[in-house]
Amino acid sequence: MPLDGLYLYSTVTELKNKILNCKVDKINQPEKDEIILSIRGFKENLKLLISASSVYPKIHLTSCSKPNPTVAPLFCMILRKYLTSAKIIEINQIDTDRVVIINFENTDEFGFNSIYSLIVEIMGRHSNITLVRQRDNIIVDSIKHVTPEINTYRCLYPGIEFVFPPKSNKLNPFSFSFEDMKSYILDNNIEYNNKFFANLFTGISNPSSKEIFYRIQQKNIKFEAPLLHEIYNIFQNTISLFKNNDYSFASYSNNGTVKDFYCIEFTYLCEYEAKQFDTSSILLQEFYLEKDKADRLNSRSINLQKIISNNLDRCTKKIKILEETLDECRDKDSYKIYGELLTANIYNIKKGDKSVHLLNYYLEGENYIDINVDEFKSPSENIQRYFKKYNKLKKSEEMASVQLKNAQEEYDYLQSVFTNLKNADNYNDIEEIKRELTETGYIRNKTKDKKKIKLKISKPLHFISSDGIDLYVGKNNYQNDYLTLKFADKHDLWLHTKNIPGSHVIIKKYGEIPERTLEEAAKLAAYYSKSKDSSKVPVDYTEVKNIKKPSGAKPGMVIYYTNKTVYVSPEKLDLKSI
Repeated sequence: MPLDGLYLYSTVTELKNKILNCKVDKINQPEKDEIILSIRGFKENLKLLISASSVYPKIHLTSCSKPNPTVAPLFCMILRKYLTSAKIIEINQIDTDRVVIINFENTDEFGFNSIYSLIVEIMGRHSNITLVRQRDNIIVDSIKHVTPEINTYRCLYPGIEFVFPPKSNKLNPFSFSFEDMKSYILDNNIEYNNKFFANLFTGISNPSSKEIFYRIQQKNIKFEAPLLHEIYNIFQNTISLFKNNDYSFASYSNNGTVKDFYCIEFTYLCEYEAKQFDTSSILLQEFYLEKDKADRLNSRSINLQKIISNNLDRCTKKIKILEETLDECRDKDSYKIYGELLTANIYNIKKGDKSVHLLNYYLEGENYIDINVDEFKSPSENIQRYFKKYNKLKKSEEMASVQLKNAQEEYDYLQSVFTNLKNADNYNDIEEIKRELTETGYIRNKTKDKKKIKLKISKPLHFISSDGIDLYVGKNNYQNDYLTLKFADKHDLWLHTKNIPGSHVIIKKYGEIPERTLEEAAKLAAYYSKSKDSSKVPVDYTEVKNIKKPSGAKPGMVIYYTNKTVYVSPEKLDLKSI
């Protein structure tokens, strides 16, 4: 992902053209490390997204909206105090580093015009957003506080002087001479490879360095002192694209997976499929939106995943122990036979015998077997010992069979919850699954009265098939129960992946169901299941009247009969969603 200093340069150019001299209307902080500034533009209202995420830090204009927390975080409140109705007077990038400074002019509490700087650092896990009062360079607040215990060189918290990150000793690609380049190469022994320009200049990532290196290779220029001028000239020609704002925003895909993106053409990826974009922001939004969303949802649900995984491990161990117990119990009848044979021949057994040779009259013909006995026990005690062992194994088999069934049902239930968690599309879905786990006893209810949590069921997914028929998909087990047992009519069609955890899908039956609608519903059932990344997934379907929920079964667990099966490949369909 080459969101380097040069790409950031193109983004800053876009921001200068669109939001400079505009005013801030609203400020929101939907995530703990992300803010959105709503800006009143000259022709349209715009949203500026700034993220200090450790994984996907970024700054760009966005058209997406995110739900805001009920109570605004402290950093958001401070930004609202100082930047609401403020005018954006300047946007700068420090050299070609990944640091952007946005200056705002606003009236302070005394009625004087004050200038505040929002300093955005896009540096991986060191990313941050800091509000600085310009007149004394004091930090008003930062979205991530950095104390001396974390970093002794550079601290970021309210009330102290702001210090910029240390400067790189690399060359600035926009202002250097040939002699500067030659000296730096010699002084630092830089090897000439596809990382050459990344090691030589600030703001150049490895992919963009590889592109420049590839362009030089296409001209058959070797790295020799007399040819340094030619390398210098080719690099200057590439940099002139940025100076002249001659951008070509594109992402590059291989087999449907986006591998890279950049603001100039990546000729070394000529075999990849290129998708063009009008602006830097549109490209960044498309590239990061789903990745960032998936990462945040995964982070939010990591504790629930751990709880479910621990319980799945517990169930797996329990199932293994119970299966071993049942294996041991398979020979229980032999102990009963030994006891009965010893009983029939009790007068032929003497105390002190270690084994007896007896006719097994349970088999045809003359079949004799040797039965071990305890030489220190009487014949009656040896007989009782075998009957006790038989009765113990018989009882163990009965209990193990019941417990194995319960353990397998619990395992299947937890797998369905885990699948729902992986398919969660927003924080509310995760919260509902958390409440479900609390309701079923996997998470302790920390409320004082220890009362059961009353779940407010959210709406299932609702799609319209290509034939105009309503399709409903449950997002969690409570929704699955609601759809199947309460919402659906007995003649509606019910779909679910065969022996695979997943969502219940309902087709509202207004008449004969077309084959295309059935296929689309089956694809939805396969997509919202554990096998969403597989192919040829079996999906069972039957009328709702054939679905039963056993007494005491966990949420989402049902049984059914007289079903048919169709095989489909999971696919995120482009259906109308309501």
